[in-house]
Amino acid sequence: MSSTSVAQPIPDQVGHFPLAAAGDQLFRKISWRIIPFLFLCYVVSFLDRINIGFAQLQMKHDLGFSDAMYGFGAAVFYIGYVVCEVPSNLLLARFGARKTFVRIMSLWGIASVGMMLVSSPLQFYALRFMLGVFEAGFFPGIVLYLTYWYPASRRAAVMSIFFAGVAIAGVLGGLVSGWIMRDMAGIGGMYGWQWMFAIEGAPAIVLAVIAHFYLDNKPTEAAWLSSDEKAQLHARLGAESRGETAQSDHSFAAALRNPKVYLFAFIYFALTCASLTLSFWMPLMIKDFGVKDVVEISLYSAIPNAAGALGVILIARRSDRRAERRRHFAFCTIGGAVAMLLLTLHLPSLFAMLLLLSIATILIFSALPIFWAVPPSYLSGNAAAGGIALISSVGITSGIVSPWVIGQIKTHTGSMDGALYLLTGLLVLSGLSLLAGVKKTKSP
Repeated sequence: MSSTSVAQPIPDQVGHFPLAAAGDQLFRKISWRIIPFLFLCYVVSFLDRINIGFAQLQMKHDLGFSDAMYGFGAAVFYIGYVVCEVPSNLLLARFGARKTFVRIMSLWGIASVGMMLVSSPLQFYALRFMLGVFEAGFFPGIVLYLTYWYPASRRAAVMSIFFAGVAIAGVLGGLVSGWIMRDMAGIGGMYGWQWMFAIEGAPAIVLAVIAHFYLDNKPTEAAWLSSDEKAQLHARLGAESRGETAQSDHSFAAALRNPKVYLFAFIYFALTCASLTLSFWMPLMIKDFGVKDVVEISLYSAIPNAAGALGVILIARRSDRRAERRRHFAFCTIGGAVAMLLLTLHLPSLFAMLLLLSIATILIFSALPIFWAVPPSYLSGNAAAGGIALISSVGITSGIVSPWVIGQIKTHTGSMDGALYLLTGLLVLSGLSLLAGVKKTKSP
């Protein structure tokens, strides 16, 4: 029986479909099918992006890199990423998720493994740039892909799983990277950081092969969904689309003219300045707490990341249950700003400093899925692919600016305090901007 011949659910008086058991069961089935695999891919992608945060503990000494060189190398990744992000997402809309994700994962895996061959600053910069080019479009591609499967009311909870992956990547990096760099140093005549890049980059290539056989482009191609389930999902997503038609932009050109897109880009810029600082500089921050052994630094870094993984899911689920984004986002960003500011007190207690770092990690990472539940409600049709990528690519220029600025501050002052003051201000601005720029009634 075709999906068009199946009787569709009838909306109630306020335009909602009676989910109860049937709807929950459908979305559980979808989640178990697509989320674990995409989550694993995202963890690997972020680990390959941030593992130079651990590599720098040895790499800078072995190759004679300064903090400023490292900061520029971390930043140049995002130059390639920003340039290619919108085209990559438009290609996803044209050629489908399967081909796009296979291309992205296989190429970034090759580039990540290639980092083991770096011996000069120029090679370091070139490979980081290519890694950004290859990985561009993966995250906005996931955001777009999830709109094919989930209504807006469920997206913050779903996105929280992926942002928990950011923290999980930090945990894995903490538990695995330090051990690889210490215990494999000298094997085969290679440095420990070379082994780390080789071992942590290879899984992306394997996952690309699996993705070719496992992923479906859209629900209509999913053989594991029945005709009834496809009809129910189509009805849910179709009702949401009709409800937003009057206020949504439907073309990429219209999205470019929408001031909300640039507001969201600024908010994301400010937020990612803070989140990327935690991802790239956390090992060095913990070293500044007085911890010197590379394995101890790696293990301590797992604590705030593990706390962040749990917190991001709990806070995002609460935001979904309350159908409220603005105040949740402001609480996370402003609270994260306060925690960042308190880190500049340099308390003598390692426990106290790790606690502050954990609170900052929980709140800043939790703001990410709450934010990404908002923009898709302002974009639909052809605007969704390009608009989401535009917000992400403009916002992620923070990855170009932030590591370079922090590297310069650290090189010239010997301290992270100036950077933490700057991030505090940006986080507060991002929270206030969403409060002022998004209407209460627009929250998904």
